[in-house]
Amino acid sequence: MALRTAGSVLMVFIWSETVVLGQNGWRVTYNPQSICALKRSTVDLSCSYTYPRGHTVTETSWFYRWSVVKPQNDDRVEYYGDRVNDCTMRITDLRESDSAEYWFTFETQIIQGHVFQSVRSESYSGSPGVWLSVTGLEAKFQTIVTEGQPVTLTCSTTCTLTDNPNPTYIWKKNRQCLTNPKTKNNYLYLDPVSSEDTGRYSCAVTGHENLPSAEETLTVRYGPKRVSVSVSPSGKIVEGSSVTLTCSSDANPPVDKYTWYKNVTSQKASGQSYSITNISSEDSGEYYCEADNTIGAQISTPQLIIVAEKQASVKNASIGIIVVVLVLILCLSVLMWFRKKASKSTSDTRDRRNTVDNGQQDSSPVYDNISGMTHTAAPTVDTDNQDNVQYASIQHRNQEVPEYSTAQLSQPQKQEEDAQYAAVKFNHTSAVDMSVDTRF
Repeated sequence: MALRTAGSVLMVFIWSETVVLGQNGWRVTYNPQSICALKRSTVDLSCSYTYPRGHTVTETSWFYRWSVVKPQNDDRVEYYGDRVNDCTMRITDLRESDSAEYWFTFETQIIQGHVFQSVRSESYSGSPGVWLSVTGLEAKFQTIVTEGQPVTLTCSTTCTLTDNPNPTYIWKKNRQCLTNPKTKNNYLYLDPVSSEDTGRYSCAVTGHENLPSAEETLTVRYGPKRVSVSVSPSGKIVEGSSVTLTCSSDANPPVDKYTWYKNVTSQKASGQSYSITNISSEDSGEYYCEADNTIGAQISTPQLIIVAEKQASVKNASIGIIVVVLVLILCLSVLMWFRKKASKSTSDTRDRRNTVDNGQQDSSPVYDNISGMTHTAAPTVDTDNQDNVQYASIQHRNQEVPEYSTAQLSQPQKQEEDAQYAAVKFNHTSAVDMSVDTRF
């Protein structure tokens, strides 16, 4: 290309040249030269470049697998450099496919000469570049184990993380952080493993807790547990009815064999359910079921079956009614006996009174006189007090004994069986009446 200006001729020549990195002040520096980053994380490919004085940077580019990285075509890439000396590039949401060598290139121009000026364009490549390795966290362990065995879980990466070379590992089960786990470095120890350890495990590192590994399922095999027997229908079992016993348990793998026993030693049937039709009292007893799988076996707690007679309830009710009736009869009998006894006592008293009254009017003497009864007669009274003592009249049949007459014991009469009761009345100064009934 030629330009004519003010009577002089300026000749400009343009050519390009590739310069080897590091020669004559040309340099691209990567820091660090190797990067290991987690998948889905963000990484900065930090670099700087230098060139001889007088050059002007006209173009910058990053290459990846011999292809130009074009930020305008990939929203995950952003160029942070300038056309002076910074060539940093950021990549977000890293993928394993992003692993590769990246290098930076730039082009410059320089004008040479005064009369005949030339523009020289030069391109510089920062190769070898920076190596990027994208890795994911991976929880590794034996996924199927038997209860009681020791199990070790490992959290691993394919390279050492550049931004956290000695990370603290975090273990999660079913997306919940484990409390007080037994860990060392990137290992989790389950020793011995139990059925409760079954679940989905993942791991993460501090600083990137939001970037856990993919979940891996730990399956723990164990023999039957919590074996039990249920009865249907529930409630009282009556002779002639039907019942079904069902065996349930917790096991992994599932129970493949159920065996039924009566009173432990007598094997009755097999299968998860055992039905008894037209049940009788002979079927009463303790029933057990044994659950088996490839790991082990367990026998249930006993289930007591009591078969009641069909009419037992009616008989019990009848017996109860009879007992109540007998008790009532006994109570009534005792009550009537007491009332009869009381009535008889009242009648006897009334008869005695009537006899006394009739005896006073009877004219047939039974006793002529009473004598020699100092041992049974009225008590001896002092003469001083004799005036105060009166003898009641003793009446015989058609004969009255004077008040102060001498009483002599008469000879027994032939009609002794007709004796009546005589009333002897003593009057004392205290005016107390004493009645003495004497039957001879």
